[in-house]
Amino acid sequence: MTETKDYILQVKNLAVSFETFFGEVEAVRDISFDLKRGSKLAIVGESGCGKSVTANSIVQLLPKPPVVYKGGEILFNGENLLDYDNKQMMDIRGNKISMVFQDPMTSLNPTMKVGKQITEGVRRHENLSEDEAKKLAIEMLDLVAVPQPERRAQQYPHEFSGGMRQRVMIALAMAAKPELLIADEPTTALDVTVQAQILDLMKKLNKEMGTSIILITHDLGVVADMAEEVIVMYAGQILEKGSVHDIFKDPKHPYTRKLLAAVPKINMERSEVLHSIEGTPPDLYKPPKGCSFYDRCPNAMVICEDHMPDLQSHGGIHCSRCWLNHKDYPQGGKQVEGE
Repeated sequence: MTETKDYILQVKNLAVSFETFFGEVEAVRDISFDLKRGSKLAIVGESGCGKSVTANSIVQLLPKPPVVYKGGEILFNGENLLDYDNKQMMDIRGNKISMVFQDPMTSLNPTMKVGKQITEGVRRHENLSEDEAKKLAIEMLDLVAVPQPERRAQQYPHEFSGGMRQRVMIALAMAAKPELLIADEPTTALDVTVQAQILDLMKKLNKEMGTSIILITHDLGVVADMAEEVIVMYAGQILEKGSVHDIFKDPKHPYTRKLLAAVPKINMERSEVLHSIEGTPPDLYKPPKGCSFYDRCPNAMVICEDHMPDLQSHGGIHCSRCWLNHKDYPQGGKQVEGE
């Protein structure tokens, strides 16, 4: 059994809601997962499934209110971050935990040279002189393969391409040598060549610096290339989690299988129709009592509408939340389509 000290992050029964004029939106509902030191975890799912809310909850970047942490724990090196005040979290953010966001142009300060942005961040957490910080900024830009780092450090974000801006964001995030890097859709706006370069860079940082990585994405191709473990989220809940091999070779939940079927294949004929998942996710103002995927599931049964099963183990870390895989699965229960 793996000891707690082997995990850098443990999320336990986390529930996050948004209090709005129209009522409570239950964005994240009772999710739990562990991240081993030095490992790479991907969280996947459709837009609005709670991936980014989960990521931002870890570093508490969500404004309170309207965000309310309804329950659970976020244990980083054994300490519950939900007990930390803002000053304590400021010492964690950018130092021990860093984030890379989807759009670097809105994350970087357009009025400040990129080298200054890196030095400003690292000097807040490290006892470095201005010259030492400048040297480190150039070293970090060189590490992320920004050409002519001395010259480029004196330029503004608008003078960089999209891929280069993302490299700057990674350099900024890694400058203080964080233990955990959270990358929220870091390659979405990039072409495939630049995307591959960014992913290779993140794998290099993971290998050489031992940085643990959480990758938030909806791109299963990126997941296959990057991650070691995968969490599949839907409507604020975890429906399946396991190793990359488990998820891609032996998916257990109908939603996971639908996601994989929707990925275009390289050997597809031009006449073939791309698979899609019919319907829409449920309204999280009023989450369903039973399985959140019930209305869209081809295997839905009567029990699914009113009762959500707990996670069932399939060996190792592989588990899923589906009545089809449940130890108490009602073998005689009829499917909705057959009523």
